[in-house]
Amino acid sequence: MNPEAEEQATEARPAPGERRLHPVTPLRRAWAPVAVGAGWAVHDPDGAYRRVSDLAAETVLLAGGALVLFACLYGFLSWWFTHFSVTDTELRIRTGLVFRRTAHIRLDRLQAVDLNQPLLARFLGVAKLKMDVIGADKKDELAYLSEPDARALRAELLARAAGFAPEHAREVGEAPAAVLLHVPPKMLAISLALSGGMWAWAVTGIAVPVGLWFLTHSLPLVIGTGIPLLGAAGASSVGRFIKEYDWTVGASQDGLRLDHGLLDKAHETVPPGRVQTVHIVEPLLWRRRGWVRIELDVAGSSNDVLVPVAPREIAEAVIERILPGVVVPSGLSRPPASARWCVPLWWRGYGLAVTETVFAARHGRLSRKLSLVPHAKVQSVRLSQGPWMRLHGVADIHVETGANTSVAARLRSSAEASELLESQAERSRTGRREARPDRWMAGEGA
Repeated sequence: MNPEAEEQATEARPAPGERRLHPVTPLRRAWAPVAVGAGWAVHDPDGAYRRVSDLAAETVLLAGGALVLFACLYGFLSWWFTHFSVTDTELRIRTGLVFRRTAHIRLDRLQAVDLNQPLLARFLGVAKLKMDVIGADKKDELAYLSEPDARALRAELLARAAGFAPEHAREVGEAPAAVLLHVPPKMLAISLALSGGMWAWAVTGIAVPVGLWFLTHSLPLVIGTGIPLLGAAGASSVGRFIKEYDWTVGASQDGLRLDHGLLDKAHETVPPGRVQTVHIVEPLLWRRRGWVRIELDVAGSSNDVLVPVAPREIAEAVIERILPGVVVPSGLSRPPASARWCVPLWWRGYGLAVTETVFAARHGRLSRKLSLVPHAKVQSVRLSQGPWMRLHGVADIHVETGANTSVAARLRSSAEASELLESQAERSRTGRREARPDRWMAGEGA
């Protein structure tokens, strides 16, 4: 065996402590070459049809067989050359056939480990893990593992990230969860019907194509415009119902557990101490029923929904679990009357409350959104004031968080804004000194 072949064979063999993914994984990865061919055919359908029609039937069958064989070989080799291992400090993933890539995921930087099961994966008894890492825009994933192995590895990674010593992490297992909230399907369906987004897209999806037909009489243009708009209406209604079906929030030692999904099951974790901002969204048609939606900004994580719909008092109790010691302020101060000249009609929709624990700002008249930023999560504070605002004696205060988001308290009086600029900076420094560590179990299991 020549040296190059021997080196490739060595790289293909798992090192001590390394493991391979589930044997069903090649079936998933074999679709990549087929998808490339399908993409070419969709991009140039007329050219693809002409080229295929010019070939003999035997040639088409041979080419199809070769493509299937190549896809199977690609799927097998990509699985064969993929290994992963858990060390004392990191999760290491080695991938690549031609260009080798090794991902080193520091365990103390893990934001969350989500377990997802698409519909077909549920039938095959496998699952994939997605790792949210602080400072990384792209998620690394392990797809697929058997469901028991995926749950055991997820529990081990969360225990390591929480601060448990490596020799105890496997013994910890998955922390038990107590159910805090369950969203009934009927409530979810009614909330989607009352949210207004579905109806806006539906009306647009009907009115725009009809208008284009009377103006152009071009059927391809009408179809090409109407289908995406109706698809958006479906995504904001049926799509959200399928995704948020059976939404359950549970409390455990490793954070709040989110389980949801009708076809694709998702098992996500929102770790305590790493939530940057909480948003309480209250659409106009929900207010009579007292319902709200809770959204999140979490640094390095795509988990942006905590509660799709719930009565306000129950939702606020969940917020107190994700932000310990935080009480949602009930009374907010409005901007001064001079603000009406800067934002006519809508200026009364803004509000502000600063408590010992959070900076709370509200905006919106039709759909209200109250944003809660813990003082410890504020990275910077700035004051903005244009010429027109300066003329009427108002200014905006912006606070930035570690999730690259900004919350603004708009149209405050100039004197109040200047005082807020100084006082909020001091509250943030004090909050960071007193904040609990992100590795919230370090004192219990390390």
